[in-house]
Amino acid sequence: MALQALEPHALGLTWVVEEPLTRTSHALLADGRVWLVDPVDEPEALEQALALGSPAGVIQLLDRHNRDCAALAARLGIPHHAVPDALPGTPFEVLRTVRLPRWRESSLWWGRERALVVAEALGTNAVFTAGTGPVGVHPMLRLLPPRSLRDVVPDHLLVGHGPPVHGPGTAAAIDRALRRARRDLPRALLTAARSLR
Repeated sequence: MALQALEPHALGLTWVVEEPLTRTSHALLADGRVWLVDPVDEPEALEQALALGSPAGVIQLLDRHNRDCAALAARLGIPHHAVPDALPGTPFEVLRTVRLPRWRESSLWWGRERALVVAEALGTNAVFTAGTGPVGVHPMLRLLPPRSLRDVVPDHLLVGHGPPVHGPGTAAAIDRALRRARRDLPRALLTAARSLR
């Protein structure tokens, strides 16, 4: 496992692991406290993440995204919030993104920073975007894209697969991905099959 990217930004830090699905993790800095979101235990990234502030908790946004969440929370002595419905005492509002028998996913809306953090419903790598824009919907959710993600207007999008998207065009890119989800499904499935071969 090697780092593909390590990106400090206004919200904290993002790191991407070099592999076909580009697993992406985040450290969010709020009021001197660091929240690790869907973290992969990559030493250089974690060293930089924990240098930002005091570790406050690990947030696992997808039921099957345990990655290194539980182990890191135990090692750091901080809470592990697995697919939460709410996060009282934090700056984050939880959006119930997917609630299916084998797919439970929450997303974070950080209103003060106009930031949306999504584990799997949206992504920015080729498997998700299929070359149709900077943001795409997961191929398995394209027939019924999550409605909760339409309720916010972010300037920042942090995802579980692919690099972050920042700036005034972020909300429009998300809106376009959600509106075109069904139309772009054949292309997305073909791209996913090629990428995962």
